[in-house]
Amino acid sequence: MSRLHNGQHFPSLSLPAVGGGTVSLPDDLAGSFGVVLIYRGSWCPYCNAQLAAFSRASETLAELNAKVVALSVDDGSTSAALVEKHKLTFPVAHSADPDTVSKATGAYVSADHRYLQSSGFVLDPQGNLITAVYSSEAIGRLVADDVIGFLRYLKAHEG
Repeated sequence: MSRLHNGQHFPSLSLPAVGGGTVSLPDDLAGSFGVVLIYRGSWCPYCNAQLAAFSRASETLAELNAKVVALSVDDGSTSAALVEKHKLTFPVAHSADPDTVSKATGAYVSADHRYLQSSGFVLDPQGNLITAVYSSEAIGRLVADDVIGFLRYLKAHEG
């Protein structure tokens, strides 16, 4: 397992999406800044708060040309209930194999229950990593307001 580094192209992942179809990373984010949120599961209160905050920030993120996707090991019906509960406005992928995602992204895997620990990635419009946050336990994750501030900074210093 190795962590992703800034400038590295985000690895290809394809997962089933809530509501049908597939989430294909980084292709589904191409042409926009991308935010990839790996969350522990619908049972995690910190993950619920993070996902709800990104959903509330969806209008501002769209103004900054940013798309968000989230994924976890939760099954389809559990993920669909989470989307409904928080009225999530971005694609949510489910049924992720923790070992496959960990090998591709460097995300930590919980040893006891085989779920992915929270990890977050911000990608440039070409699908290259511009920042990553890895958590090895319950706390520590990307925050919507921080991502918004970061993208505003990048846009102000383009050139």
